[in-house]
Amino acid sequence: MVSTSAMAAEWQSLFDGKSLSGWRASDEPGTFSVKDGAIVVKGPRSHLFYVGPVGGASFKDFELELKVKTFPNANSGVYFHTEWQEKGWPEKGYEVQVNNSHTDTSRTAGLWGVNDFREVVVPDGQWFTLAIKVEGKRVVTRIDGKVIVDYTEEENPPRKKGLEQRLLKRGTFALQGHDPGSEVHFRDIRVKLLP
Repeated sequence: MVSTSAMAAEWQSLFDGKSLSGWRASDEPGTFSVKDGAIVVKGPRSHLFYVGPVGGASFKDFELELKVKTFPNANSGVYFHTEWQEKGWPEKGYEVQVNNSHTDTSRTAGLWGVNDFREVVVPDGQWFTLAIKVEGKRVVTRIDGKVIVDYTEEENPPRKKGLEQRLLKRGTFALQGHDPGSEVHFRDIRVKLLP
């Protein structure tokens, strides 16, 4: 039998490559489908929340890795420390932006609305690895190993109206379907629980 601490140090898959098992969509479930081993995000605003067994779908300190491919004018995101919400933009947790050519100038791997990033690192149409690491009050994001954001949440951080709950606590992950003109693919989604 493997100890819990040993299991925590291993990568665990959150997506089987064949179905949306372990995930639950808000607003418009048809925005999400599976094709060629990837979650295809294309359609009206909706969010796909992880509700599966890994970590009890409640993560505090972790490393998350996903392979991502954006298409022209796509806008999406990966939320963490969030919770299931039937409608609307997730109110809790942080959004790691996924956007290489949308009119929103907040680009991939920035923390949307908190610590935005303005450069395009990888062009549309190309797979890349997006990594998110949270330890304590520190968030580090990477694209293909390159650090994009290294952010430490201060005490009582200032937040814009509507983003008051962009705080580090604990919660699940969610993939964002932003608008009908956006198409993004995600695959090889895995997490490592940190002690």
